[in-house]
Amino acid sequence: MTITVFLGSLLGAMAIGMPIAFALLLCGVALMFHLDLFDAQIVAQNVINGADSFPLMAVPFFMLAGEIMNAGGLSKRIVTVAMTLVGHVKGGLGYVAILAACIMASLSGSAVADAAALSALLVPMMVRAGHDKARSGGLIAASGIIAPIIPPSIGFIIFGVAANVSITKLFLAGIVPGLMLGLALVVAWWLVVRGENVTPPPRASKGDILRAVLDGFWALLLPLIIIFGLKFGIFTPTEAAVVAAVYSLFVATVIYRELRFAQLFELFVTAATTTAVVMFLVAAAMVSAWMITVADLPSQVSELLGPFMDSPTLLMLAIMALVVVVGTAMDMTPTILILTPVLMPVIKEAGIDPIYFGVLFIINNAIGLITPPVGTVLNVVAGVSKISMGSLIRGVWPFMLAQLIVLALLILFPSLVTVPARWFYG
Repeated sequence: MTITVFLGSLLGAMAIGMPIAFALLLCGVALMFHLDLFDAQIVAQNVINGADSFPLMAVPFFMLAGEIMNAGGLSKRIVTVAMTLVGHVKGGLGYVAILAACIMASLSGSAVADAAALSALLVPMMVRAGHDKARSGGLIAASGIIAPIIPPSIGFIIFGVAANVSITKLFLAGIVPGLMLGLALVVAWWLVVRGENVTPPPRASKGDILRAVLDGFWALLLPLIIIFGLKFGIFTPTEAAVVAAVYSLFVATVIYRELRFAQLFELFVTAATTTAVVMFLVAAAMVSAWMITVADLPSQVSELLGPFMDSPTLLMLAIMALVVVVGTAMDMTPTILILTPVLMPVIKEAGIDPIYFGVLFIINNAIGLITPPVGTVLNVVAGVSKISMGSLIRGVWPFMLAQLIVLALLILFPSLVTVPARWFYG
């Protein structure tokens, strides 16, 4: 009955168009009334405590860093470097998109920001080269969702806070799986582009490559600074976010000089607006998370998953299948906030490494960003590139399938995540 009240109130509120944050508050209050525990002070206290978190301070700074990189020329230079390296091969612009997405993922951690920047820069170029517009947009949408996997990742920050696990370990454990997703896109694009009649740009000279690398040096240096600092404990993930924002601001205004101080106010407002949405979601989710614990929902879910508890692989397959379904109807952040407090006790009871689960959980949620009908990244790419949603869904499916295959391999072979992760964080 408790699960029915929880899901009924949450889904019912969403069905009538209530914003997710308020739906989370409502389902928490509904559980309170069901258990005869309603107290307005408890609601207020959990909302305040939900936002009062030092690790969550990383979110606004990474949001700001992403805005500065796009406006200040860092993203553009990364695309130029990728263009000189691989743009000349058949389908080279697609490989440029994948390589640029992997590099940009290590700068901002925001799938939406990366997909928007790459769509604006590369979709027109790919269409002029003869690539199918829907396929081009689909590739960039699928490339954009690498951002929540390769550190720094806003998704890992939210999951780490909700699950009470090390965000630094999540960051470092996401490096290899993120690169595997990029490699899967390379294979999928190679298969797709074989049937297209395209004219690749001419090969860049060694001088052009050197000039592009030197021009983009300061942008390319940032991911190395972040990964090095996390690996050797020089700074925490929250401090890494501050480093990213300040470094990007310095490079964009002083070195590249493409960002004027007059533009900063608009960038700050945009980053603050996006951050406010995320933070209110987290704060509201703490009410339902507290009630999930009080109502002992995890033990009821554990009973439902009882047939799979003796096999971690089958349990992970069942949970990941559930998350795929949820991802078609719900955005990444609310999915993390709703499911994490329910699933983490089950994961621990089954003896599954929380870091390993967190990486797969975020990968699955990231794929949800390109699954219709809600897929946020799909909507962004469709809007920026002027592609109809129906065409974009047709264009993205080969790449989404490739990423789902990677997810399945990570479930079947956990060492693909755990072994490199242990090397990174010792």
